[in-house]
Amino acid sequence: MDTRRRRGSRGPALQENVTTAIATAAFDELAGNGWTRLSMDAVARRAGVGKAAVYRRWPSKEAMLLDLVQDLVIRHLPDVPDTGELRGDVRAFLELTVRQAADPRVLPIGIDLLAESQRNPALAASLREAVAVPRRRAAEEILRRAVDRGELQAGLDHSLATDLLISPLFFRLAITSEPVDGPFLDRMTSALVAAVAAAGQ
Repeated sequence: MDTRRRRGSRGPALQENVTTAIATAAFDELAGNGWTRLSMDAVARRAGVGKAAVYRRWPSKEAMLLDLVQDLVIRHLPDVPDTGELRGDVRAFLELTVRQAADPRVLPIGIDLLAESQRNPALAASLREAVAVPRRRAAEEILRRAVDRGELQAGLDHSLATDLLISPLFFRLAITSEPVDGPFLDRMTSALVAAVAAAGQ
């Protein structure tokens, strides 16, 4: 059994295997029952731990969710490899997104939280920081490198270009649920590179 421990920001050392069990239970509960029915009690029951173990780590379900989602995004969206060209960087970015969405819980959770954020401004603001900011930062780094290499114009509309790199694949994965395979990613890469270049004209 994993007996490693980490020291939480609120004091006592916390067992990593217990934290992992709680995180898994939280995502399973959220994917299966949605945000409105998610509770700390239900997470504790699913994880097979006492409520105190959950509350030692997070004071509320909001804090728990945002911490876990941010950790998931950061772990699955590392620095996009610098392939030396815009096309290669865009393809790598798309592959990272597809890999993150491979977990069957990710898209149901994402859609549920997007819906809830329309009714909950505080949640919406927190999700922007936990999810949107890291992903947009990665996309903006791709664009910055392309401008530095002379592949894109210095006057590029970075906000529009960032939207182009992120939104079409998300729509395909979350809304249409159509297949995303290698040949499709190749075609999308070509389309996005052309669209991003046009954003600088």
